[in-house]
Amino acid sequence: MTKNFLTRAAVFAAGLLLSSVALANVGGNLQQSGVDLNDKASLQRGAALYMNYCGGCHSLKYIRYARIAEDLGLSEEDVMANLNFSGGKIGDHVISAMTPEMGVAAFGKAPPDLSLVARVRTSDWVYTYLKSFYLDETRPVGWNNTLFANASMPNPLWELQGVQQPVYGKKDASGEMPVEGFTISQPGSENAQQFDRTVRDITAFLEYVGEPVALKRQNVGVWAILFLVFFAFIAWLLKQEYWRDVH
Repeated sequence: MTKNFLTRAAVFAAGLLLSSVALANVGGNLQQSGVDLNDKASLQRGAALYMNYCGGCHSLKYIRYARIAEDLGLSEEDVMANLNFSGGKIGDHVISAMTPEMGVAAFGKAPPDLSLVARVRTSDWVYTYLKSFYLDETRPVGWNNTLFANASMPNPLWELQGVQQPVYGKKDASGEMPVEGFTISQPGSENAQQFDRTVRDITAFLEYVGEPVALKRQNVGVWAILFLVFFAFIAWLLKQEYWRDVH
C-alpha cells in the first residue's frame, strides 16, 4: 500500500509540475479572444489579413491552399489571386517566400512556422500577443512585447494599430520598471474597436489552421446529437410496446 501511495503521489506531483510549466509557457494576463469558428466571414477576413501581414515571413506548412479554399468557402481563383503570394500551386502547402537564411539576416533568427501556434499557446495568447507590441529602442528591431519579452520580430500590424509607447510603473524588486499600459503616439488606420476585430480574425484563422477538422467535427456533432435523440425516441416507443404486453 505504501508503494502504491508513493507512486500515486509522484504522479500527482508530476501532473502539478507539468501544469505549472504549461501555464508559464502560455503566460498570464491574457485577453479573451472571442474567436468563433462558426463565423466563416471572420475566417475569410483572417486568412486575407494573415497572408498580407504575416505570410511573408511565417509559413503554415501543415495546410494546403486547396484545403483553405474548401473549408472557408472560397473559389480556387479567389485563393490564388488574394491569398497566394509565394507563387505556389493550389495543391501546395502554405510556405513563406522567406527562407530561413533570409530570416536570420533580417531578424537574427528564422521566423517560426505558425501552423500550430494557436493549439500550443491558445487563441487568447495569440490575440493578446498581437496587441502587446510597443516601441523599444533597446531592441535590435526597435520593438518589444509585454507578453513575449524580447521578441525578435517587429509589430507586423503597426500601420493598422498605430505606434504604441509603453507606460512604465514603479521599479520592482529587481530594479526594473514593468510596463503597465500603452499610449498611442501615432494613430493607425483603424480605431481600437476595428483593430480588435482585425486581431480576432487573424486569431480565428490561426485556430482553424491548427485544427481544420474542427469545422467539420462541429457539423458531425450536430448530426450525432440528432441521431441520438431519434434513437432515444425509438427506444422509448419500443419500451412502451414491450410494457403494454407485460401489463
